[in-house]
Amino acid sequence: MTFDRAFDLVIGHEGGHVNDPRDPGGETKYGISKRSYPNEDIAALTLDRAKEIYRADFWDRLSGDELPLAIALPLFDYAVNSGIKQAVKSLQRAIGANVDGVLGPQTLATLATRSHKATVIDLQAERLVFMASLPTFGTFGRGWSRRVIATAVEALT
Repeated sequence: MTFDRAFDLVIGHEGGHVNDPRDPGGETKYGISKRSYPNEDIAALTLDRAKEIYRADFWDRLSGDELPLAIALPLFDYAVNSGIKQAVKSLQRAIGANVDGVLGPQTLATLATRSHKATVIDLQAERLVFMASLPTFGTFGRGWSRRVIATAVEALT
């Protein structure tokens, strides 16, 4: 799996320009929120600029090119949707590693001892538990759940 493939999947979930008052991220385009990127002109954001942000601020920070292919996709999608630290903590819980939110050598060593299929399933389960705890789950939970399932299927095929 390459970054391009992962990006295409994430963008397929994120969509275009929205400013839903129920979304704590506020104005968002291609999944890039004004809350997280206050210096970006969200309405004028191009797909190429969104791809640059995703590459530098998510994929590269997760060392996506170094991760097993089946793990990189769901972890990247989770990080985009809920933040890197939350995604890594859920991965660590899923694999029984020390939960500190840092994707370091100890987490990677533990990850290497598990099957990719079990890790993806356990990571996506952790992700759903986290999402269900959010106050906006009643509003956005159905779509988030579909996204989690679709991402797991893509990662495991």
